[in-house]
Amino acid sequence: MRLQSAPRWALALCLALMNAPAMAAELPGDSLGVRWALPFAGMLLSIAVMPLLMPGVWHRHFGKITAAWSLALLLPLAGHLGVGLVGGVLAHTLLTEYLPFIVLLTALFTTAGGIHVRGNLHGSPLTNTALLAVGAALASVMGTTGASMLMVRPLIRANDNRRHVAHVMVFFIFIVSNAGGALTPLGDPPLFLGFLKGVDFFWTLKHIGPQTLFLVLGLLAIFYLLDRYWFTHEALLPLDPTPDNGRLGLDGAVNFLPLAAVVALVLMSGLWKPGVAVSVAGVEMGLEQLVRDALLLVVIGVSLWITPAGVRARNQFSWGPMLEVAKLFVGIFLTMMPVLAMLKAGVHGRFAGLVLAASDAAGAPSPVAYFWLSGALSSFLDNAPTYLVFFNLAGGDPATLMTTLAPVLGAISAGSVFMGANTYIGNAPNFMVKAIAEERGLRMPSFFGYMAWSAAVLLPMFALITLIWFR
Repeated sequence: MRLQSAPRWALALCLALMNAPAMAAELPGDSLGVRWALPFAGMLLSIAVMPLLMPGVWHRHFGKITAAWSLALLLPLAGHLGVGLVGGVLAHTLLTEYLPFIVLLTALFTTAGGIHVRGNLHGSPLTNTALLAVGAALASVMGTTGASMLMVRPLIRANDNRRHVAHVMVFFIFIVSNAGGALTPLGDPPLFLGFLKGVDFFWTLKHIGPQTLFLVLGLLAIFYLLDRYWFTHEALLPLDPTPDNGRLGLDGAVNFLPLAAVVALVLMSGLWKPGVAVSVAGVEMGLEQLVRDALLLVVIGVSLWITPAGVRARNQFSWGPMLEVAKLFVGIFLTMMPVLAMLKAGVHGRFAGLVLAASDAAGAPSPVAYFWLSGALSSFLDNAPTYLVFFNLAGGDPATLMTTLAPVLGAISAGSVFMGANTYIGNAPNFMVKAIAEERGLRMPSFFGYMAWSAAVLLPMFALITLIWFR
């Protein structure tokens, strides 16, 4: 694919900064002002507003707009702090956070996209609810991304003769792309980071399993009632685009093997600690990380090779949604660097008020505050580093957090995973599902329209969870 001029300049700048003599791999969050958060705010506003006000410009040039906001941060920041420091932070962000993130997403997107559910499911309220329940169960086994990519296409086809479908995809994001992944470290990146820090594999299942079950079952019940209302008050399209021409079955089921390999590689990178580091562009990377990402690339190639001919075509598989996520999230990862640095600075940073709000009157960590603060920030920042910020703010000792401060760790875990559903950018699968649905011709809610759904449905559920478990 030919790079356009603006992204090419952005790529050249990134390479130049990464090749500069590296200094520290962390921005001095205690000395940064709020103005350094403006490019991140501009990036979020662009995603939220431009598709509404200038849809043609956005869909043709969102890559350039992303590059422009990235440059608006990197150029002044390099002038302010020095090329060496900013280059080191940039290299660390791209190599240890963004690239592993995008490689894993691509592997899950590719393998799940090679599995086609044959036959015609009819999108009745009961069928749709059952599909969402299956997706939620799969999310903690193969991750929210894997479950989303596996289940979204059958769900779209099942409802392609209905007029009102947006609510189906919204609840799919709520349940499958977020809440369902809260039971194991395989489910969502924040929990996997906790696992890497020493949190037991089944700790989340035991400590936030009831909250997860309450949220998922509650959302399924609300969805069933809402979908039943629409189903009984709408006329189906006269022609079903997916005719009844065969029994239900799976084509490309061989892709469950590379999908299982993805899960195994993620687990391997958390359990295998050879103690060997390799310097890449001045960034120390563990051998286990390099092996995982290299083998994930192999898995992508194997999946493309072993998928039977025609399966991806029948799935209407394309790289468009993956490219859109890759372009937008590189801008999000880069522009949120100073925001995360200021949060990590704690009481010495510009967001000291948030840090102080996480404690009660006696100075002890407050589960209520940790639930809502970690959740609110995970709605707009990447929920994995946000989880780490609050994990460290609560002491950072996994033994203490799993025992004495178990309610606090449970609040951080639940907030980071559950509230990733509050916006399209709260968790990567959210945007991928939106992109796939729009590619199929579905009209999805706008950025703020989606937030209206989450405010009306999710916030009351979170309030009940607070009253029951995090008081």
